[in-house]
Amino acid sequence: MKTEKQHLSHRAGWLRASVLGANDGIVSTASLLVGVAAAQATPEAILTAGVAGLVAGAMSMAAGEYVSVSSQADAEAADLDLEAKHLAADGNYEHEELATIYVERGLQPDLAREVAEQLMAHDALGAHARDELGINEKFTARPIQAALASAAAFTVGAAIPVFTVMVSPRALLIPNVSGISLILLAALGCMAAYAGGAPLLRSAVRVTFWGALALGLTATIGKLFGAIV
Repeated sequence: MKTEKQHLSHRAGWLRASVLGANDGIVSTASLLVGVAAAQATPEAILTAGVAGLVAGAMSMAAGEYVSVSSQADAEAADLDLEAKHLAADGNYEHEELATIYVERGLQPDLAREVAEQLMAHDALGAHARDELGINEKFTARPIQAALASAAAFTVGAAIPVFTVMVSPRALLIPNVSGISLILLAALGCMAAYAGGAPLLRSAVRVTFWGALALGLTATIGKLFGAIV
């Protein structure tokens, strides 16, 4: 029995937003907690900083994704509106333009014109959107989806370092938060690579390296400021 194929690139929109959100949630919140802890803050102050960072970060991710993807959606809508006007003004020219695209992709000129004619008869704007503008309904911008995915992923990622602070002894807080966060980052890198069909080890090493760098820098800064204060 024939099954429907699901290409990995179809996951690009939600995968990018989710991976970015979770990665940022872990790195930024864990780094904030480690930095505050290195400054010799009280456990209450560390936990407060972590919760505040979680809420602020989730809202920031949602707003940033929404604004960014909305801008993309606005640009796509403007291009489609302009293309609709061109089709209404000179359909013959648009037909030749579409046929030329198909010729450049390898079709014979007569076949290219026939394909363009049939596609335009079925859905002229859709044909030009896909083949001239590169706008495909499977990859079209979805601001709400991107915002919710980023905020949810950030919250999940940030919640784990915060929970670690709640259950860790003060003396082990920095190594516990750092160790668990790096393990989570490596796992996240592997999951993202698997979902996208990329090499697992390379992705895990890449995301873990930057996480370790962020943790090290914030711990150093926290320790320096703690000593000054």
